[in-house]
Amino acid sequence: MATNRTESYPRDLAMAGPPGAKDRSSTRRANLSLILNLLHGEGGRSRARIAADTGLPKATVTNLIAELVEGGLVREGEAEREGAIGRPGHVVELDGRSLCGIGAEVNVDYVSVTALNLPGDVVAQRRLSVNVADTPPEEVLSTVAGLVAETVEELRRQGVRTIGVTLAAPGVIDPEPGVVSYASNIGWREVSAVDGLRRRLGSAAPEIHLENDAKLGAIAEFVTATTPGVRDLVYLTGTTGVGAGIIASGKLLRGNAGFAGEVGHLPLGDPEQPCPCGRQGCWETAVGLAALLRLAADPDDEVHDPATDLDSRLRELRRRADDGDPRTLAAVERLGEALRSGVALLVDILNPRLLVLGGHFAVFGDYLVPAIRDHVHETVIAPNAGGCELVPSQLGFTAPARGGAYLALDAIYQDPIAIMQGLQAAG
Repeated sequence: MATNRTESYPRDLAMAGPPGAKDRSSTRRANLSLILNLLHGEGGRSRARIAADTGLPKATVTNLIAELVEGGLVREGEAEREGAIGRPGHVVELDGRSLCGIGAEVNVDYVSVTALNLPGDVVAQRRLSVNVADTPPEEVLSTVAGLVAETVEELRRQGVRTIGVTLAAPGVIDPEPGVVSYASNIGWREVSAVDGLRRRLGSAAPEIHLENDAKLGAIAEFVTATTPGVRDLVYLTGTTGVGAGIIASGKLLRGNAGFAGEVGHLPLGDPEQPCPCGRQGCWETAVGLAALLRLAADPDDEVHDPATDLDSRLRELRRRADDGDPRTLAAVERLGEALRSGVALLVDILNPRLLVLGGHFAVFGDYLVPAIRDHVHETVIAPNAGGCELVPSQLGFTAPARGGAYLALDAIYQDPIAIMQGLQAAG
């Protein structure tokens, strides 16, 4: 379902806080967004609690809730008693189970699609092993478009409307025209990814956007973080390429030209080791997936086979580590040693509340985190590492696609009125 929204990407997540009000129309929009944000972040509650938590008059809350219920974005649940006396109020909670956002990802070894409904439940998920670097971009885009089309149709049969699609890709992204400017690990340069998907999906396609995979991974980790009060977060990807997604004061940090987070090319690796970017000694040559596989197994080992699903290959390496295989354990130890200085550097510079290790780093999280945490506490200038907590991702390789789905769903929080009007127009 296209919503005909015109604002450009990237933008701040409305999930992180509603926009300020400027006139009566924007005040209503902001108040609707405020209620949706509260229910998303804090869970269901009665109208009385919503009024108390938002500072809005009870009559205003009642009218806004009625509008959101009619629009299918919230629903009334069980009764909740506020105190010892008085009639209990019904809990209001997010609905939106008939609305989905789709995140698609292109990576070195696979393409994937994940669909989330408004409460954040996974309602569809697909992944294909694809040797993207050796496949023409147009063919890859056709594969992605096929997965998206299948998912949209599956959701339609279930009575679920797709609000939008966000494509996650590695490398340098120009999100306004939807172009992958340069992604060395998959060999893409100036690929018009969004236009390519639109052509393939046709005029009835949902709205489509493009963003860097690490940045979308950071969005997914930020939205799903269980640590209280997280406003500053770094998500460190672990795939063939290495990058960081940075959330600062609840906002996605892109930098002046969109290069923020390209930490995989910091000169922290072996000075003699070439990087696909054309330089030598980049950090990802020491901590990327290729480095781990090179250290852990001979070239003809099954874990090097790109035709085999990446999760399966990493599960095999994890099994070997758990079984005490000396070569695998030595490789993981080397990985941790190569990671720790860069992680400490990120903590020193960015002072995040959470630093999340994603991708293959997360697969070996319980092996890596203790030693890296010790090093961070020993070397970071701020006492107690500036309050930074180092954790492995619980989302695995789905984080970028999930982040894409969340970013697509964020259109609802940005402008609930437009979404509800679009749904009514669509019947």
